[in-house]
Amino acid sequence: MTEIVNLPIEHWDQACSLQQQDAALQALEGGDVVLLPHLAFTLHEAERRFLDPSLADAGKNISLNPANGALQGSRDSLEPLRGMVERYAQNSAALLRSLLPSYLPAIQTGRTSFRPVEVEGRTTSWRKDDTRLHVDSFPSSPTQGKRILRLFTNVHPEGRPRTWRLGESFEGVAQHFLPSLHRPVWGSSPMMHWLGITKSRRSAYDHFMLQLHDRMKADAAYQAKAPQHTQQFAPGSSWLVYTDQVSHAAMAGQHLFEQTFYLPINGMRDASKSPLRVLERLLRRELV
Repeated sequence: MTEIVNLPIEHWDQACSLQQQDAALQALEGGDVVLLPHLAFTLHEAERRFLDPSLADAGKNISLNPANGALQGSRDSLEPLRGMVERYAQNSAALLRSLLPSYLPAIQTGRTSFRPVEVEGRTTSWRKDDTRLHVDSFPSSPTQGKRILRLFTNVHPEGRPRTWRLGESFEGVAQHFLPSLHRPVWGSSPMMHWLGITKSRRSAYDHFMLQLHDRMKADAAYQAKAPQHTQQFAPGSSWLVYTDQVSHAAMAGQHLFEQTFYLPINGMRDASKSPLRVLERLLRRELV
């Protein structure tokens, strides 16, 4: 079962001890959640108007593209809104430098998101329904084995927690579903890239991870009976988790910031714990 490891970090650029750095690495790579219960992201008074969920343009995310600094997903193109999301990205980078310095030579910065929309009761397809236990895998954005490290911060102004379900280990998930998964069709990967369906080549690893994601969400019996527990993340807290490894479901909550990072497995302390290496061991083949 996924465990919660608490670290007493209160400032984004706080100097972290070697013991804290070691605890964070061990927990994250072992498939646990690192909770920073006192690490808050404080909105400026003028930014509180951006808590209005109607700002999100027919989706759940307002996101900042790190490649060009463009803000996407908002009904209004407001420079102060972009500045708020950018400030969270800068704070996230400062935390990473202090808490996970060994990752810095290899880590890549992904999108920064602000999610003002309530999770509970949101109408969507089963495949996009994040209230179902799943591990992250992106149909159009293959990772080719890179880890998906995500930092979340609850900024709900009225004290409402972010409620998650946390499930069994990645190896447990894989062992449960692997018998029903199939290998990719020969030639499908370059064809999808050529047609623009994927932004880069979909590896065999991405193929199996997408199937795991979909099989988990589609299996009602698994959703109900899989080992799991509920975790509430209070406003004013932040948490780090490898969402490609940890079985999770966001059940309720509103007003969340999220920063995504990608880490090639050669940047990990112990690459054998990565989903790529676990799947390769269980399948007895390379997933390139």
